[in-house]
Amino acid sequence: MTTIDVQRAEATESARCIEAQVLAFASDPLLRWMLPDPGRFLTFFPRVLAHYGGRAFEHGTAYRTTDYSGSALWLPPGIGPDEEALGAVMEEAVDPERLGEVFDVLEAVGAANPEKLHWFLPAIGVDPRRQGAGVGSALLHRSLEACDARHEIAYLEASNPRNVPLYQRFGFEVASEIRLGSAPLVVPMRRPAR
Repeated sequence: MTTIDVQRAEATESARCIEAQVLAFASDPLLRWMLPDPGRFLTFFPRVLAHYGGRAFEHGTAYRTTDYSGSALWLPPGIGPDEEALGAVMEEAVDPERLGEVFDVLEAVGAANPEKLHWFLPAIGVDPRRQGAGVGSALLHRSLEACDARHEIAYLEASNPRNVPLYQRFGFEVASEIRLGSAPLVVPMRRPAR
């Protein structure tokens, strides 16, 4: 069995980390509901991701595999997505007929965040060629070390219900389920402090 090496990602590596995420989310139910057109998805999702989880690179809380086949973007306690920039990109990217519904979903997801300070995982993704090979588990294991070292809670939103069992293996618990209008299910999950 090959060991999967995971290390911190530097800000200069953000583009390569985001590329793997774009591949990973190409069939994500929620993201493709928001951006169903392939061209618009490829054009706008890197920008969405940069505003949603990109601050991880500034704070030294982005992780990647040595071959860039997977990455995890964590936001430390007190740091959140760049909501203003994210909203502007969504207004540009999403079909106007769906935009109100998308913002309703994003508002409901935001309201599900824990009130206590917590680590937030905006995105973890693995190149589909490497999915099922332990890359996601290696990323979670390495990146949860910071949460555990500080005895803090972690939070994520599973936009693909297929991933819920993986997160549960790492101690995350389903906090709620969000389904609004025509949007796919989103599953907010919390991991108690350890």
